[in-house]
Amino acid sequence: MNESTADPADLGLEAASAELPGWKKATGSTAAVLLAILFFVSGCWKLTDPFQWAHALTEFRVPAAWSLPFTLATGMGETFGAVLILVPRFRRWGSLLIGLLLIAFMVYIGANYTTLAGKDCSCFPLVKRTIGPGFFIGDAIMLLMAAVAGLWTRASENIRAALVVLGAVVVFAGVSLGVNFTRQSGLKAPATITVDGKPYSLQQGDMFLFFYDPECLHCDAAAKRMSKLNWKDTKVVAIPTHDPQFAAAFLHDTGLTAVTSLDIDQLRAVFKFVDPPYGVALERGRQKAAIASWEDAEPAATLRRIGFVE
Repeated sequence: MNESTADPADLGLEAASAELPGWKKATGSTAAVLLAILFFVSGCWKLTDPFQWAHALTEFRVPAAWSLPFTLATGMGETFGAVLILVPRFRRWGSLLIGLLLIAFMVYIGANYTTLAGKDCSCFPLVKRTIGPGFFIGDAIMLLMAAVAGLWTRASENIRAALVVLGAVVVFAGVSLGVNFTRQSGLKAPATITVDGKPYSLQQGDMFLFFYDPECLHCDAAAKRMSKLNWKDTKVVAIPTHDPQFAAAFLHDTGLTAVTSLDIDQLRAVFKFVDPPYGVALERGRQKAAIASWEDAEPAATLRRIGFVE
């Protein structure tokens, strides 16, 4: 035997594999494949639409300044973990990473349970969940699956190859972020919408589209703050996402000077967001900025930076 070549048997890999009954290998592999599918789709979903996910995370008490970095980190972690757990020689590392992610999710939701209870938490496509006891049960089941997949397999090896996978995930995240950033800063608004039953052009001058829920306290607070701004020549168009019968009362109570359009479907087909409040600054019909954060100095800081208010 060539002493320079390591024999898998000498490393204990074959022995460890041979000691496992066939049903354990099959169970571990099945758990690994199911988790790989769930986490790969979930991670790629976040990475291909990071701005929408960042906005959604603000609803889960993630500070606005950290929502995008957190989205990217979570998306890369889920995607990387999915690839690792799918490949047998990386499986234990993948199960450990996925297990840590699940524990972190459960700890965070548990710490904020009183505030977040009842909120939609569909982190995995086609899996509809809300924050409640079922959330913890579901994550506990996935945690058990990760443990089974990691324990009933051979020891992981070849960390350099695993790092190559991580590099590929990071590159994919960077490219996706760049593509989404380009889309965020150049979307073309519809030429006209309907305001008070008449066509209203969105192609002239500076305009700010404010999407709001008349019954949303965050929207109410945002509108009251904007009512105190000096909008110069900027025209504000307020679009209720539902209950349009309350639109006039909302503007009256908040003091926001704006015209109202009910073309929510037409506008939302272009400017995609999860929940209001949401704002889009238009310059000659093109999106100049999107505002998903309404905490601290926003939206005034962004509106001043782009010259929409004084």
